[in-house]
Amino acid sequence: MSMMKEFKEFAMRGNVVDMAVGIVIGGAFGKIVSSFVKDVLMPPIGLLLGGLDFNDLAVTLKAAVGDTPAVMLRYGAWINTIIDFIIIAFAIFLVIKAMNSMKKKEEPAPAAAPTTKECPYCHTQIPINATRCPHCTSQLEA
Repeated sequence: MSMMKEFKEFAMRGNVVDMAVGIVIGGAFGKIVSSFVKDVLMPPIGLLLGGLDFNDLAVTLKAAVGDTPAVMLRYGAWINTIIDFIIIAFAIFLVIKAMNSMKKKEEPAPAAAPTTKECPYCHTQIPINATRCPHCTSQLEA
């Protein structure tokens, strides 16, 4: 089998295509959530905290010198990223929970027909088709 034919079979499998679509949709969803956190959620929270912009929260580790920019620890952007993650994780949880609730519940298998019966004389379990008890040798009714 040629490598191109083998690759084509691999790439055209349903789960590979589904995974690719999921990655693209997931990337787009991540951008939407990031914009929601940065542009919609954090400004009111910053306003409630006295006009604070989380993206501006940083610690300067080394001041700027000439053309060299300052070295900063931008913990405000990190807080936004953590909130992004929590919202995305919660949204994925809700989607998976909804999908699991839509799955068809498996019905229990019907009980199998009995394969043994009880000897009416000695109360030993014997095969259902037995005509004589192997334990007490009593003749059984058909």
